Amino acid sequence: MMAISALIADDEPLLREALAAQLREVWPELNIVAMARNGREAVEMFEALRPDICFLDVHMPAVSGVEAARQMGRRAHLVFVTAFDQYAVQAFDTGAVDYLVKPVERVRLAETVARLKERLRLAQTPTDLAALLASLRSKPRLRFIRASIGATLRLIAVDAIDYLRADAKYTLIAWREADGAPQEALVRTPLKELLSELDPDQFAQVHRSAAVQLGAVSHLIRHDNDTATVHLKGRTETLPVSRGFLPQFRQM
Repeated sequence: MMAISALIADDEPLLREALAAQLREVWPELNIVAMARNGREAVEMFEALRPDICFLDVHMPAVSGVEAARQMGRRAHLVFVTAFDQYAVQAFDTGAVDYLVKPVERVRLAETVARLKERLRLAQTPTDLAALLASLRSKPRLRFIRASIGATLRLIAVDAIDYLRADAKYTLIAWREADGAPQEALVRTPLKELLSELDPDQFAQVHRSAAVQLGAVSHLIRHDNDTATVHLKGRTETLPVSRGFLPQFRQM
């Protein structure tokens, strides 16, 4: 197996060195090929060296870690390292593997390394299985959901949906009209069935009875009991993130 390479980007020299030292402890085989001082330098080094993994601080001068990640795209496995926990949702929207909060704890970093190793292992999946996974991902997705509101049949555009919530034998769909006005309707299709037809890159299940469109998320607040609360743009209601779904939500 070829050596795995990594880039670290942080505008604070001591924090760059500290993270590098921690990585050498928990992943001795990892080859740290570059240490960038800002987002622009990180992108330049990435284009020149093409490391497998990039550890990016969110707040850096000129070009932020999130913007650097967008320029790198899906060409590397990304991990964000920052003191600002409220940027988790924005970070995961770029496809990051994980999100570490400073000061980075050794046990937490080891969990991230385990996730990275698993991603790298899956990237080397045999061609036939990879083709199967690709075909599953290309399955046609729902574009509209039909809902009866009184005597009116509505076609709700999936892109307009903020969240879905199980309600007894029904599913509540919360969406916005073209003018931004929030609307709700009940449909008879179970939440589990709807989620199987929605794009997993667009919708994340955060609780056994709730799912959210990532683009509708304002921010995420974590709690001490390994749960969290999702706050939505332009809405007063919130959604719970249960312990079982929090790791899955971190990786989106």
